[in-house]
Amino acid sequence: MIILVVNTGSSSLKYQLFDMDDHKVLAKGLCERIGEDGHMNYKTDAGTVFDKDIALPDHGVAMQLVIDALTDKEYGVISDMSEIGAVGHRIVQGGYLFDKSEIITDEVEKGIEELCVIGPLHNPPALVGIRACKKVLPNTPGVVVFDTTFHRTMPDECKYYAIPWEYAEKYHVQRYGAHGTSHRYVSERCAELMGKDPSELNIITCHLGNGSSISAVKGGKCYDTSMGLTPLEGLVMGTRCGSIDPTVVSFIYEQTGMPVKEITDMMTKKSGLLAVSEISGDRHMLQERCCSDP
Repeated sequence: MIILVVNTGSSSLKYQLFDMDDHKVLAKGLCERIGEDGHMNYKTDAGTVFDKDIALPDHGVAMQLVIDALTDKEYGVISDMSEIGAVGHRIVQGGYLFDKSEIITDEVEKGIEELCVIGPLHNPPALVGIRACKKVLPNTPGVVVFDTTFHRTMPDECKYYAIPWEYAEKYHVQRYGAHGTSHRYVSERCAELMGKDPSELNIITCHLGNGSSISAVKGGKCYDTSMGLTPLEGLVMGTRCGSIDPTVVSFIYEQTGMPVKEITDMMTKKSGLLAVSEISGDRHMLQERCCSDP
C-alpha cells in the first residue's frame, strides 16, 4: 500500500509518500514560508529533483503543488493519485473532543473545525490539506493524528490554570500542549538509544522550529509541557511571542483600541524572533544575518 503523510504547520507543509510493502520512501519534501515569499523542496529516491523559491500564498496552493509534483510525467513517482491507499494528517489541536487518532468522517472534520477557536494558526490550514486530499482522493480513507493526545496524561495541577473553575469547565479552558507526536517519538527514541524502557526514565524533550515547545516526560507519559490552551504559550518562537504578562493584551487594547482578535494575530504572526530581530521569524535566516554582521 502507498500512503501519503501530510504535516501541515502554521507556515509550512511537509509531506512524504511511503510504499509500505517494502517500507520505502518514494518521495518527500517541504513547502515553507507559506504566506510569505514561498519555497518548495521535492526529493525522490534518485535525489533532490528541485529546491526553489516559488509563490505559496496559502496552504491550498502548496497542497496542489505537492499533488502536481507527485504525479508529474517527468519526475513524479506515481502515475495517478488513485494509487494512494490512505492519507495521514497531523493535526495540532484535538482539544477536548479527541483523545486518539481518528478516521476522517464528516463528524471528525466538523470537530477539527470547531477547535479552530483554540487552534487558529494550525487547524484551519490542516483542514485545507484534508479537503484538498479529499477532492483528488474522494474514495481514499484519511486518518488524523492529534498533537494534543500525548499531553492528555498531564495531571490536573499541570493541566489547569489558576482561574475560577466555572471558566475551565464551561469553556474548556486548560492547557492542551502541542507537538505531541514529536515529543512522544523523541522520548521513545531517547529511551531506545539508552537501552532503557521508557517507563524507567524521566526525560526533557525539546521540539525546536518556527514553533517550539518543551515537555517533561515521566515514565513514558507527558507530565508537563510549555504550550497551553493554544500553541502561543511557552517559548519565544519564530513569529509567536510565547509566555507574557496576560495584561499586555488588555493594556494594548486600552491604549490603541485594537480588537482582541487583531492583538492575538499580532502576537501569533508578527511577534517572537520576527519582532525581536525586525529581520525574519526564520531562525536560520536570523542566524545567517547575525553571523555575517559585526
